[in-house]
Amino acid sequence: MDFLLLFKALIMGIVEGITEFFPISSTGHLILVGDLINFDDGKDKVFEVVIQLGAILAVCWEYRHKLTEVITGLPRDPAAQKFALNILIGFLPAAIIGFLFIKTIKFYLFNAVAVASAFIIGGLIILWVESRPQAPRVHRVEDMTWRDALNVGLAQVLALIPGTSRSGATIMGGMLFGLDRRVATEFSFFLGIPVLGAASGYNLFKHWNALSSDDIGVFVMGLLASFVFALLAIRLLMRYLTGHGFGVFAWYRIALGTLILAVLVT
Repeated sequence: MDFLLLFKALIMGIVEGITEFFPISSTGHLILVGDLINFDDGKDKVFEVVIQLGAILAVCWEYRHKLTEVITGLPRDPAAQKFALNILIGFLPAAIIGFLFIKTIKFYLFNAVAVASAFIIGGLIILWVESRPQAPRVHRVEDMTWRDALNVGLAQVLALIPGTSRSGATIMGGMLFGLDRRVATEFSFFLGIPVLGAASGYNLFKHWNALSSDDIGVFVMGLLASFVFALLAIRLLMRYLTGHGFGVFAWYRIALGTLILAVLVT
């Protein structure tokens, strides 16, 4: 067994778990860290699918009671049907645009300069959103309308640009359109289930031939690390938001993006 590869898998799983639900871009961090530790054994795309599944499972576990209520109530409960419809509406814009343009996006934007620039721009947008007077009109996820879900879904399209952050785009978009900070964050978590699930399923199907029983240890290590650290990140973020905003994440993004560009220039 290649213990160095296992260690790299652990690092990548931790990075995915921590960054998937913080507004700092998991894709951008995976690209940068993967380059830094030279994580490229020819199966990195399949590995990214596996660790994304770990993050999805963390959301499902943390909100298992809510999700169970929705699933069991779908045949007869209008509230469950409304919730499921909002998730579907929020999911569709990024799914359609991603299906049509993902190859072009990957060709032109999956590089360090684009990621660093997106870090900085995203950080500035977070600071701008947080500086605006906050007068939210929606204080529960259950009270969101289909228009609210569509607005968040349209904001999520920006997350197709690596370095933007899916959670950052959806949370800031939700806040701009009147969602309470915690509501926008929770809806971002829920919206991540079909978005990450669809992306993972597509990539798993696309790279199915790269799977091998020899890689089980590496995949399990990455999945478990991603699950554990995503679960911790979700709980930490919701507690943090009780008395804080997203400014710290904005400054982190700006600092990291500036550092990357400075390194590239020098």
